[in-house]
Amino acid sequence: MKADPTRQQRLLDLQSVDTRLAQLDHRLRGLPEHARLEDLARAASDLDTEAVRVRTALDDVQRQLTKADSDVQLVRDRAARDRQRLDSGASTPKDLQALQHELESLARRQGTLEDEELAVMERAEELSTQVSEVERRQDELAGQVTEVTGERDAKVAELQEQRAEVAGGRESLVADVGADLVALYDKIRASSGTGAAALVQRRCSGCQLEINAVELARLRSADEDEVVRCEECRRILVRTPESGV
Repeated sequence: MKADPTRQQRLLDLQSVDTRLAQLDHRLRGLPEHARLEDLARAASDLDTEAVRVRTALDDVQRQLTKADSDVQLVRDRAARDRQRLDSGASTPKDLQALQHELESLARRQGTLEDEELAVMERAEELSTQVSEVERRQDELAGQVTEVTGERDAKVAELQEQRAEVAGGRESLVADVGADLVALYDKIRASSGTGAAALVQRRCSGCQLEINAVELARLRSADEDEVVRCEECRRILVRTPESGV
């Protein structure tokens, strides 16, 4: 491939621009806010799981509480009816004695049920407190997500603005270098990270290896407009006054 020396020199400018673009892309990907948001997302997921657990437990206990209250009320209603019959004196002495015994039994049963109901109420209160705490933590976490997202978006916007400015200069460089040479440069860059390197003091600035004597002889004999490549890293070698050839 032939390309006048000026076009080849512009390759180094293009390489500088592409390096800057790669740096900006790396900074965009590596913003600490990305990792922070991932951590917050995991924490939010764990909190959502915890919220489901405590709300489900609270619903179960509330159903138990409803049943316990119903059981106590049934005993109270039965005791009230027995008390009414006992107070009326309309039954036989044997029936009245049986009613008295039943009232005593119902009183014991009511006491047991009320104790159980109280325990369920305490459990419901405990779970209700846990639900409130989880919801408070969810709100706090949501606030952190909003804050970190704002910080990330501000940094992304700033870096993207810088990138757009740098990328704008790349278009004119591509036009100066020419489509054929840029195509080769881009192909090499895709595989090795950089597509061109200056030859400085007989050393490739891409792989940092010194050019051997045989290769130097070939470079000396090559036409100025010939596109040459490093034998080691295969990057396009751009000859400069400091090349030493």
